[in-house]
Parts: sequence; C-alpha cells; structure tokens
Amino acid sequence: MENVFRLVDYKDSFARRCIMVNGPVIVGAGPSGLATAACLRDQGVPFVVLERAECIASLWQKRTYDRLKLHLPKAFCQLPKLPFPEDFPEYPTKKQFIDYLESYAKHFEINPKFNSCVQSARYDETSGFWRVKTVTSTESTRSEVEYICRWLIVATGENAECVVPEFDGLSEFGGKVVHACEYKSGESFRGKKVLVVGCGNSGMELSLDLCNHNALPSMVVRSSVHVLPREMFGKSTFELAVLLLKWLPIWLADKLLLLFSWLILGSIEKYGLNRPSVGPMELKNMEGKTPVLDIGALDKIKSGGIKVVPGIKRFSSGQVELVNGERLDIDSVVLATGYRSNVPTWLQEGDFFSKNGFPKQPFPHGWKGNAGLYAVGFTRRGLSGASSDAMRIAQDIGKVWKGETKQIKKRTTACHRRCISQF
Repeated sequence: MENVFRLVDYKDSFARRCIMVNGPVIVGAGPSGLATAACLRDQGVPFVVLERAECIASLWQKRTYDRLKLHLPKAFCQLPKLPFPEDFPEYPTKKQFIDYLESYAKHFEINPKFNSCVQSARYDETSGFWRVKTVTSTESTRSEVEYICRWLIVATGENAECVVPEFDGLSEFGGKVVHACEYKSGESFRGKKVLVVGCGNSGMELSLDLCNHNALPSMVVRSSVHVLPREMFGKSTFELAVLLLKWLPIWLADKLLLLFSWLILGSIEKYGLNRPSVGPMELKNMEGKTPVLDIGALDKIKSGGIKVVPGIKRFSSGQVELVNGERLDIDSVVLATGYRSNVPTWLQEGDFFSKNGFPKQPFPHGWKGNAGLYAVGFTRRGLSGASSDAMRIAQDIGKVWKGETKQIKKRTTACHRRCISQF
C-alpha cells in the first residue's frame, strides 16, 4: 500500500490504465521472447512483448564481456524461422549475435514495449484472464499499466538476476569488487592480482581474458567440475555428444566423452580440477550444470598463468584467506557466481513454477502450465532448448486461436484497447 501512495504522488506525470490484449503477453525480449514472438507471428497470432530494459536482449547487450563468443556452433544457436547469415563464423561473436537478434526482431516486426517492468502477474479466476501489472518509466514520466490477457508467456529466462554470495569480511576488503555482469575487459586490471570466484564457463573465460591482459588471476574452484575441449576430432563437443546420445545410453556416451577428453587434454586433477563422479551429460540432465568447454584457459592453468585455489574462508584488507589456510594478497575480485531466475518475485502462481523460478516439470514437459501459462527458455538447454519451447508454445496457442477465430487471413498486429482509466 505504501508503494501505491508513493506512485500516486507523481500526480499529473503519473497515469494508470488497463489494456486488454488480443493475444498473449510475452514477458521478456531476450532470445527466448523473440523466438516465441516470431513463431506466433508465423501462426498469425497477435501478441505484446514487455521488456524492462530499453533494448532487446539486454543480458547480451549490457551484461556480457567483450570477448564473449557463442560457446556452441551457430547451427545449435539460431532461432526458429531465420538462420544466421552464411558469412558468420562457426562461433559468432557477441556483436554478431546481437546484430542477428536485431535483424531477427526487425524481420518478424517484433516491437517490444521497452522500459516496462512487470511488478506482478496473477490469474483472475473470476474473469478467466491474466492480469499483468507493469511500471513504465521514461525521463519525464512514470506510468502504471495493467495488461489483461488470456495467455501469459514467461520468457525472462534462467539468467534474469545476478547471484552475489555473501563472504565474511568482504566489506573490509577495500579493493574493487565486480560481478561478471559488470566485467567488460581485462584491460582495466592490467598488472593487478585478481581473484576470480567461480570456475564455470564464465569464470574460466574471464580468467583467460585477465591473463591475456597481463593481469595475475587466481581462480577459486570450490567443487568438482567437468572440463571438456570445445572440439574433438574436428567436431564440436556438443555436436559429438548429441550424436552419441542418439545411439548410446547416456552413461556410455559420458564415458566416451571423458575418454576423448583425457586423450586431448590429459589429466586435469593434478591442476586442482577434480571431475565429478557423475558424467557431464548425466550431470547436465540431473542438475542443469553445464560442463566447461575449454578455449584456452586450461593451457594457462598448466603454465601457471592462472592459479587454481580452493574455497574462500574470509576476506580482510587487501587479502583473502582460503579454506586451506593460505593467504593471498589481491587487488580486485571478480564474482563469476552466475545468475538466477527472477520469476518468483513477480509471478503470483505456485503450481507450475517452483520456488527457484524454474518449472516444476522436467524437460521436455516444462513449457506449458494451466490457465494459459507458458514458459520458454527454462530448459537448461541453451538457445536450442528455447527454440524448441517457442515452437511448441506458438503451435499450441495457434491451434486454439485459429479454431476460435476461424481466420483465413493472417493478422500480424496485436490489437488492444483501453478498458479502464483512473487516477
């Protein structure tokens, strides 16, 4: 209630209205939301896309480091209905991927409502519609809009919010502390002793980037991790894994992948990188943990350019104490500690989504809930998983839409009307 009164204080610059949407509302204009919108466009279903940032794919545009490339070949990362340009390399750069997404949105005439932050979404049992409340801010105005829709598509994804763990003494450290989402390049860390917390794909790649910029990175490895070469015998490791799983049980495919990895990379345990007891593909299926695809960090670890250290006990002024009792002098800390879903903060629903912000049903059943609720991009299977979700959702809604409207000509513009205006 306090928030309501605070908003009302804006008086003339504040408007509240309700809009009826003739079609689904998609929350999120990242790759998942764009893919779903494109597939709905292909089905002739109108839609509205809500995006809290002022651009599409804000994670890619604002919260990724400069040297980032797609970790998988482009064939596994392109969105439905429009492939990557033929002249793109096998592993497109961050800029190339953003350009592709911009052209994708333009091609399918996807025009999100930017700066529209969803505050809450709930299903109204009485009316049979979803009520999605948003706050839209510009330089001069702030308005609250409630969208009423029959279908709600959650496309905010697995990486909506940064995960920042608490560490004893971090407030006493005194040096620079950034999350990976704020890191752009190792240039500003040149000559500095940097502690990288996290050893996933981001932690490994940031450590490599720091090393290439003549910084002195130490990478915290608290638990076991699978490190695989990005390519094996001229094929991408991912492509090879998909091929093996077509013919072999997952445990045998894992054993072959680990054997091939050992032949290419050698033993990694002696460098402080212990493998989990469960194979990489089985672990991905069970817990969603992605194996690290090495693009050069392992060579730097072997040569001593990147130091592998155990978990953190506490920080102090200019230092970190590790769980083994060792103390390191450090200048900066980079938290490559990952991201999480933010769905529980705004979606008022407890049957489809769990408390961790992911659908309760495992892949491939986690795309459709009850009462017109859908989820896209929560499969822990990257862009290919999101594309699969998007096509299923569009076909499901399209079937109902066409059956009810008996449309002959495809409509491509979302229709909505103001139904309430107050304050």
